[in-house]
Amino acid sequence: MIRTQRLAAGVCALLAALASGIAFPAGAVADETTALAPKVDLVLDVSGSMRTKDMDGGTRMAAAKQAFNEVLDATPEEVQLGIRTLGATYPGDDRKTGCKDTAQLYPVGPLDRTEAKAAVATLSPTGWTPIGPALLKAADDLQGGEGSKRIVLISDGEDTCAPLDPCEVAREIAAKGIGLTIDTLGLVPNTKMRAQLSCIAEATGGTYTSVEHTDDLTDKVNQLVDRAADPVVTPVATEGGSSCPKAPTLKSGLYTDREEFGQQRWYRVDVDPGKELRASVSVAADRTMNPDYGLLVRAFTTHGREIVRGEAAGGGRTDVISTGLRYPKADSDDDDDAPAETVCLLVTNSFSAASGVKTTPGMPVELTVDVVDGPSQADDVASFGLGRGWWLLGALVLIGFLAGLVWGWLSRWRVAVWRTN
Repeated sequence: MIRTQRLAAGVCALLAALASGIAFPAGAVADETTALAPKVDLVLDVSGSMRTKDMDGGTRMAAAKQAFNEVLDATPEEVQLGIRTLGATYPGDDRKTGCKDTAQLYPVGPLDRTEAKAAVATLSPTGWTPIGPALLKAADDLQGGEGSKRIVLISDGEDTCAPLDPCEVAREIAAKGIGLTIDTLGLVPNTKMRAQLSCIAEATGGTYTSVEHTDDLTDKVNQLVDRAADPVVTPVATEGGSSCPKAPTLKSGLYTDREEFGQQRWYRVDVDPGKELRASVSVAADRTMNPDYGLLVRAFTTHGREIVRGEAAGGGRTDVISTGLRYPKADSDDDDDAPAETVCLLVTNSFSAASGVKTTPGMPVELTVDVVDGPSQADDVASFGLGRGWWLLGALVLIGFLAGLVWGWLSRWRVAVWRTN
């Protein structure tokens, strides 16, 4: 009897140990997932000027609330999101008190949509515009973890709490090296506010966008929150050359550069026979641009002959413009040791800065280079030259010629029949 009880106790202890052993790794996995989760802190200006009615007939505050509610519904599950306010509680005239008026409305963490929406519904335009202090607190909100960190600042006015310059605050945050990006959205087309918000964004590698419609505000905030959830890939810094011989040689990977307005940059890529070059370029309009701009990427031989190109145009409604190209290098049947071909990539833009906007440093350029196995002769029309249009053009010419012959023969036959009758 005693042995039976001891055996049962041993079995129970063994099961408990196994259960504990299974539970601990699961907890460790959960902790690791949480540590890598992307974090976003939405920082909203709730100062008195947000009562102004110029956003599609409603107040700026009503537009912000609508945008926040739609963003909360669309936030990816893996994103830890928080909301911080500035100027939301103190209505008085004491500047010292007003410049401390920033509070965490909803803590950064797993999102309870109902609770977050209830918190947003309580907001009412009230006080000052302490952007600098709010950014410092928001950076503290995002401490910890190894995932991407992003602040999205939405304001309709300049900071009213100088000498704490929010641009200097952004530079201080960037200098900490915590990988935090600040994106700014301006609700008023004001030159001074635009300059300040642009400076804040540029200091951390973020973007500034002027938004004057409710739908645009919703779309832009959604875009920035989604961007935080994208896998973090660290690009390699490079500097394009002024000509192909002076250009850096790039391997497959992601690269970042800066390009002045109207400037062109050269890069080199070695493509072996039987391989295909795939290149894409994105330029971020990180400041206010004149509308109607374009981006062009072209591939050349080292002798200056253009091989293929990709181009894109923009009208000022997006902060990123992208294009790309493909170039399959035919395999060599005669020589297995045929050398690689050096392809010269030329990136050109037609951006121009709006009045009063700084032109330096250049705009952020992101270049993706991928050299992959080339297409097979059976399943990819690009390998037959159709990608460049020559075979298609020849086919159309031949079809047109044959159609003309048939039509001419039919016409002559009809005339002959008519004369006979």
